[in-house]
Amino acid sequence: MRYVSTRGDAPDLGFSDVLLAGLATDGGLYVPDRWPTLTHQNGQNGQDGQTRRSTAATYAERAVEVMLPFVEPDIDEVTLSHLCSEAYANFRHPAVAPLVQIDHRQWVQELFHGPTLAFKDIALQLVGKLFDHVLAARGDRVTIVGATSGDTGSAAIDGVSGCDNVDIVILYPLGRTSDVQRKQMTTVDAPNVHTVAVEGTFDDCQDLVKAMFNDVDFRRRNQLSAVNSINWARVMAQTVYYVTASETFAQPATFSVPTGNFGNVLAGWIAREMGAPIRDFIISSNSNDILTRFVNDNDMTARAVVPTVSPSMDIQVSSNFERLLFEMNGRAGGMTAEQLTRFRAVGRLDIETDQREQYLAGSFRAACFDDATTVTEIRRVFDASGYVLDPHSATATAAARMLSSRRDHDGPVITLATAHPAKFPDAVAEAVGRRPDLPEHLADLFEREERTHTAPNDLAAVQQLVEQLTR
Repeated sequence: MRYVSTRGDAPDLGFSDVLLAGLATDGGLYVPDRWPTLTHQNGQNGQDGQTRRSTAATYAERAVEVMLPFVEPDIDEVTLSHLCSEAYANFRHPAVAPLVQIDHRQWVQELFHGPTLAFKDIALQLVGKLFDHVLAARGDRVTIVGATSGDTGSAAIDGVSGCDNVDIVILYPLGRTSDVQRKQMTTVDAPNVHTVAVEGTFDDCQDLVKAMFNDVDFRRRNQLSAVNSINWARVMAQTVYYVTASETFAQPATFSVPTGNFGNVLAGWIAREMGAPIRDFIISSNSNDILTRFVNDNDMTARAVVPTVSPSMDIQVSSNFERLLFEMNGRAGGMTAEQLTRFRAVGRLDIETDQREQYLAGSFRAACFDDATTVTEIRRVFDASGYVLDPHSATATAAARMLSSRRDHDGPVITLATAHPAKFPDAVAEAVGRRPDLPEHLADLFEREERTHTAPNDLAAVQQLVEQLTR
């Protein structure tokens, strides 16, 4: 497998180099040069007409089958099996990403059983081990710089805090994460872990990270790497839970996905391209509704970021949309680069109608919800089923309820529960009248000492701080 940049002006790389690079040297995102075909648990035929059967009995084993084509020949099957077994051994549920039924055809897939209580753990527990494996083999060391709207930071820190060959610096927007999210990052006592509160929004943090990668001298001098979903390995690992969930049912499933940066739902789209039995996708947004406006009205115009009770989706610039845009453009990197340069300049991305119809019609639907509606949805689901949602996942059950009844489709609808409700206790308490308890391993979180730094939304200042922290 080789990887190409979405902007068409960077060298093709193998998996290990893509893992360590994160962002391509032309500013683009790496994607595989082709989509491999899944093995199937029911012996379905692949695209070449040959039957491929899965023999997986566990989530880790299925993960190896799904991801092996993406990492060979750099990583062999035995090594990948070992890394996956280690990555998923410490999840609190043996199924890793179990399904819970909440009404007659609605299921929730719980993606929050990892150490930091968010879906990012499913990818980042593995990505951390991939980093350490590749770096140890090369006798090398990197500095990971990442931006987080709340969950990626703590998951990335947990994933690499024990790595011998990695320093990590996470930027997060000052005052715009939940207290639990912030403390999960700032209370980690490890010499290779550093956090920086940026006086700005998540989009500002994300722009600072991209600017550091685009500063070639700074990037090389500090051996930068990334764990945001700009890193292909993140998206790759997320395809697996779509595969395992969709294969549970006799009919193709609809997935309802809370998303801001587009990485999660993109992983599902890729799983479907590989042959997973998925009907379509519902995108749910909060008041930061750029993806909903794009799907419904062809309006991808960036607006000011609005703080909400679902802060991980408080995003206006969805960086992973670039990978789908590349596909919409027939993999023309130059066209993709021109469109994104114009988007940065004028704050609006225009897509031709025939492109939208080819890639959106029959694939994506979307809805958005304000805070009041989100809290009401948490209460509705709790009253109906006793199930407690976090505010991000509640936007997705609301979207599923609104949109899944509008099609002639009686198959399963799976909402991705992307975070444990205890990460957002204020919104949950407002909805159901009680604050959810943190799991035992985080019960003393608010007693732990915080260690963090504050920086202005200024590239030079942040770069100077990164170098000081990792010196």
